Parts: sequence; C-alpha cells; structure tokens
Amino acid sequence: MKQMLPFFMFQEGVAEEAMNHYVSVFEDAKIQAIERYGPDGPGEEGTVLRARFMVKDQEFMCIDSHIQHDFTFTPSISMYITCENEEEIDHLYTELKEGGNELMPIGDYGFSQKFAWVNDRFGVSWQLNLE
Repeated sequence: MKQMLPFFMFQEGVAEEAMNHYVSVFEDAKIQAIERYGPDGPGEEGTVLRARFMVKDQEFMCIDSHIQHDFTFTPSISMYITCENEEEIDHLYTELKEGGNELMPIGDYGFSQKFAWVNDRFGVSWQLNLE
C-alpha cells in the first residue's frame, strides 16, 4: 500500500468552503492542491474535482461529487482529535459546532477530562478529547 487518506465527498459544491473552514479552525492547517472541474464537466465548472489539505500532520482528500447521492456523512466514522489544552478543545468545539449539531455536548463523561462530539455544518463528525 502506498498511502491511505481520509476522503470527504461533499455534495452541493461546498468542498472548497469546507476546506477553507477547516484551515481557519485548526492551527498548522493548509490547502495543498485544488483541481477544478472545467467547462466540459462532468461537474459544475469551478467546483472541486479533487483537492488535498493538511491538518497538523494528517493529509485529507476531498471532492465535490457531480453525482447526487442518497447518502452523505455519518457519525459512525468521525475525526478524533486529541487536544492539548482546554483552550484548544473549547475553540474547536465552538467553531465546529457552529451551524452543525451536538451529538455529545462538551463535558465530563468520566473517560476523559473533557469531551465533545459534533457534526459540523458540512456533516463531518468530530470527536474532541482532552486527556
């Protein structure tokens, strides 16, 4: 195996918006490359054919699907973030839950100092943990 990456398939043309959001929320994050659909498609011109972005040392890949699917993201697969301090977990919780929904509001669940689980406004599920 050469590589294994988390891959986000967005619908409604929001892949670039999602990447920009993640890059603004997480420290040490950057968009590495974006390829766009051209005038000949098959996706809407200018939307994301394929893109890569980094958060810390983790690379992600994403697309804008030109096919409308009957499914989207599910919380059964989530990004698990181990935070370094309370300031970081509070910041990520606030930013990621905005426009999304809480699956487990931030608090003490007995298995960590502080924990939260949210779906962001793009449907991606994030577990935030402070050890």
